[in-house]
Amino acid sequence: MDDVILPHDSESDTQLLITPATLADYDQIWEIIQPIIRKGDTYVFDPALTKEAMQAVWMAEKNKVYIARFKGEIVGTYFIKDNQPGLGSHVANAGYMVHPERRGLSIGRKMAEHSLIEAEKAGYKAMQFNMVISTNMHAIRLWKKLGFQQVGILPQVFNHQEQGLVDALVMHRFL
Repeated sequence: MDDVILPHDSESDTQLLITPATLADYDQIWEIIQPIIRKGDTYVFDPALTKEAMQAVWMAEKNKVYIARFKGEIVGTYFIKDNQPGLGSHVANAGYMVHPERRGLSIGRKMAEHSLIEAEKAGYKAMQFNMVISTNMHAIRLWKKLGFQQVGILPQVFNHQEQGLVDALVMHRFL
């Protein structure tokens, strides 16, 4: 895949570069992932998960992993994978993380837009998010802006570290 350069909305003289990730990028990817999973409010991963265990999950061979660089720094990462095996493999699933200190710069949106293009190029017919935490209003708003529909509610399936048991949404969009 060719590198994709997307203009960055906040600073017109700089750009966000989204490229496939390599194992050599993982130390910087971990610097993004670690504080997000430790907070325990948006992802189901055990907050105590080790760097090595998370590498096996995020960088799994079945995942197509990407990084977003801004001014040379890795500021975001996402993966695309089959949502289900076999007869469900025509639907993509994805996960996204933006460095906590870089939120609010449209990085998540740019990665999401990029992922929709890459998923379609890979032959997927739709994308589905199985567990959008109901308290994650930033993600819900973004997915709706990008054409995702809420197709289900999973009651009290996420043990939010501050709010206790909360619902999760299933969101879907055709490509």
